[in-house]
Amino acid sequence: QVQLVESGGGLVQAGGSLRLSCVTSGRTFTPNAAAWFRQPLGKAREFVAAINWNGFTTRVVDSVKGRFTISRDNAKNTLYLQMNTLKPEDTAVYYCAASRQTFLGDYMYAGTYAYWGQGTQVTVSS
Repeated sequence: QVQLVESGGGLVQAGGSLRLSCVTSGRTFTPNAAAWFRQPLGKAREFVAAINWNGFTTRVVDSVKGRFTISRDNAKNTLYLQMNTLKPEDTAVYYCAASRQTFLGDYMYAGTYAYWGQGTQVTVSS
Protein backbone atom coordinates (compact mmCIF):
# COMPACT_ATOMS: atom_id res chain seq x y z
CA GLN A 1 0.00 0.00 0.00
CA VAL A 2 1.27 3.47 -0.90
CA GLN A 3 0.33 6.59 1.02
CA LEU A 4 0.80 10.11 -0.31
CA VAL A 5 0.55 13.16 1.95
CA GLU A 6 0.55 16.69 0.56
CA SER A 7 1.53 19.82 2.45
CA GLY A 8 2.41 23.43 1.76
CA GLY A 9 -0.94 24.81 0.70
CA GLY A 10 -2.39 28.01 2.12
CA LEU A 11 -3.60 31.51 1.41
CA VAL A 12 -1.39 33.80 -0.66
CA GLN A 13 -1.84 37.07 -2.50
CA ALA A 14 -1.74 37.22 -6.27
CA GLY A 15 1.85 37.33 -7.47
CA GLY A 16 3.08 35.32 -4.52
CA SER A 17 4.66 31.87 -4.31
CA LEU A 18 4.05 28.55 -2.61
CA ARG A 19 5.86 25.24 -2.67
CA LEU A 20 3.80 22.10 -2.32
CA SER A 21 5.35 18.86 -1.08
CA CYS A 22 4.10 15.29 -1.34
CA VAL A 23 5.74 12.65 0.82
CA THR A 24 5.17 9.00 0.00
CA SER A 25 5.36 6.06 2.37
CA GLY A 26 4.52 2.40 2.38
CA ARG A 27 6.86 1.47 -0.43
CA THR A 28 9.62 3.10 -2.40
CA PHE A 29 8.58 6.11 -4.42
CA THR A 30 11.17 5.18 -6.98
CA PRO A 31 10.85 4.44 -9.82
CA ASN A 32 7.26 5.65 -10.37
CA ALA A 33 6.17 8.54 -12.53
CA ALA A 34 4.18 11.13 -10.59
CA ALA A 35 2.03 14.19 -11.13
CA TRP A 36 0.09 17.07 -9.64
CA PHE A 37 -3.57 17.67 -10.40
CA ARG A 38 -5.91 20.35 -9.10
CA GLN A 39 -9.63 20.74 -8.66
CA PRO A 40 -11.22 24.18 -8.39
CA LEU A 41 -14.43 24.33 -6.37
CA GLY A 42 -17.33 23.01 -8.42
CA LYS A 43 -15.15 22.01 -11.35
CA ALA A 44 -13.51 18.85 -12.62
CA ARG A 45 -10.05 17.72 -11.59
CA GLU A 46 -7.41 18.88 -14.07
CA PHE A 47 -3.83 18.02 -14.86
CA VAL A 48 -1.11 20.45 -13.75
CA ALA A 49 2.31 18.80 -14.08
CA ALA A 50 3.99 15.40 -14.41
CA ILE A 51 7.48 13.99 -13.94
CA ASN A 52 9.08 10.69 -14.85
CA TRP A 53 10.84 8.40 -12.41
CA ASN A 54 14.25 10.10 -12.42
CA GLY A 55 13.07 13.67 -12.85
CA PHE A 56 14.68 14.12 -16.25
CA THR A 57 11.40 14.51 -18.10
CA THR A 58 8.63 16.88 -17.04
CA ARG A 59 5.43 18.21 -18.52
CA VAL A 60 3.21 21.10 -17.41
CA VAL A 61 -0.12 22.38 -18.62
CA ASP A 62 0.06 25.52 -20.75
CA SER A 63 -1.77 27.68 -18.19
CA VAL A 64 1.07 27.30 -15.65
CA LYS A 65 4.04 27.08 -18.01
CA GLY A 66 6.81 29.41 -16.90
CA ARG A 67 5.25 29.78 -13.43
CA PHE A 68 5.10 26.25 -11.96
CA THR A 69 7.94 23.72 -11.71
CA ILE A 70 7.62 20.07 -10.78
CA SER A 71 10.57 18.24 -9.25
CA ARG A 72 11.34 15.27 -7.04
CA ASP A 73 13.87 14.03 -4.53
CA ASN A 74 13.83 10.24 -4.66
CA ALA A 75 16.18 9.97 -1.70
CA LYS A 76 13.50 11.68 0.38
CA ASN A 77 10.54 10.04 -1.37
CA THR A 78 9.19 13.52 -1.99
CA LEU A 79 7.52 15.25 -4.92
CA TYR A 80 7.42 19.05 -5.18
CA LEU A 81 5.47 21.72 -7.01
CA GLN A 82 7.02 25.17 -6.94
CA MET A 83 4.35 27.73 -7.79
CA ASN A 84 5.38 31.29 -8.61
CA THR A 85 3.45 34.34 -9.80
CA LEU A 86 0.24 32.83 -8.52
CA LYS A 87 -3.07 34.01 -9.92
CA PRO A 88 -6.59 33.85 -8.45
CA GLU A 89 -7.48 31.26 -11.09
CA ASP A 90 -4.89 28.93 -9.54
CA THR A 91 -7.15 28.57 -6.50
CA ALA A 92 -7.98 24.89 -6.08
CA VAL A 93 -7.36 21.76 -4.07
CA TYR A 94 -4.06 20.33 -5.28
CA TYR A 95 -3.50 16.58 -5.36
CA CYS A 96 -0.35 14.57 -5.91
CA ALA A 97 -0.54 11.24 -7.66
CA ALA A 98 1.83 8.36 -8.36
CA SER A 99 1.79 5.89 -11.21
CA ARG A 100 2.79 2.22 -11.22
CA GLN A 101 5.01 2.86 -14.23
CA THR A 102 8.35 4.65 -14.64
CA PHE A 103 7.55 6.59 -17.80
CA LEU A 104 5.02 9.39 -18.24
CA GLY A 105 2.66 7.52 -20.52
CA ASP A 106 -0.75 9.16 -20.81
CA TYR A 107 0.29 11.67 -18.19
CA MET A 108 -2.66 14.07 -18.46
CA TYR A 109 -5.18 11.35 -17.73
CA ALA A 110 -6.08 10.84 -14.07
CA GLY A 111 -6.67 7.13 -14.65
CA THR A 112 -2.94 6.68 -15.31
CA TYR A 113 -2.23 7.15 -11.60
CA ALA A 114 -2.91 4.43 -9.06
CA TYR A 115 -2.18 6.35 -5.88
CA TRP A 116 -3.50 9.73 -4.72
CA GLY A 117 -3.02 12.05 -1.78
CA GLN A 118 -5.83 13.67 0.17
CA GLY A 119 -5.24 17.12 -1.30
CA THR A 120 -4.10 20.50 -0.01
CA GLN A 121 -5.99 23.78 -0.48
CA VAL A 122 -4.34 26.65 -2.31
CA THR A 123 -6.18 29.97 -2.25
CA VAL A 124 -4.90 32.99 -4.16
CA SER A 125 -6.49 36.32 -3.30
CA SER A 126 -6.66 39.19 -5.75
